[in-house]
Amino acid sequence: MGNERVGGELVQGTLDLLILRTLARGDNHGWGIAQHIQRISQDVLRVEEGSLYPALRRLEVAGHLSAEWGPPAHNRRARFYRLSARGRKQLESEQRRWSALSAAIARVLETA
Repeated sequence: MGNERVGGELVQGTLDLLILRTLARGDNHGWGIAQHIQRISQDVLRVEEGSLYPALRRLEVAGHLSAEWGPPAHNRRARFYRLSARGRKQLESEQRRWSALSAAIARVLETA
């Protein structure tokens, strides 16, 4: 039982929150964002490219991020993402929503 691996599936809508929170630390490229989330979650959360890049694009279109091509890393061009002022406001809103949701779930689990 001690060797069970916790699944890294994200609750719908949490990927945007994790990306915004990661970028609040500073600019980063997609692979760096995914690695940060995986490292901080102690390998529980793994963000696949097929989920990450559409989310980054969606956040950019919404005005929450800006992006520009940076210097090549590992012989590949990298697109670096930056949190915008609108993105900071969205992050605050998402964090409040997540806190309320997780507190509600905790209450249900404690009384079940």
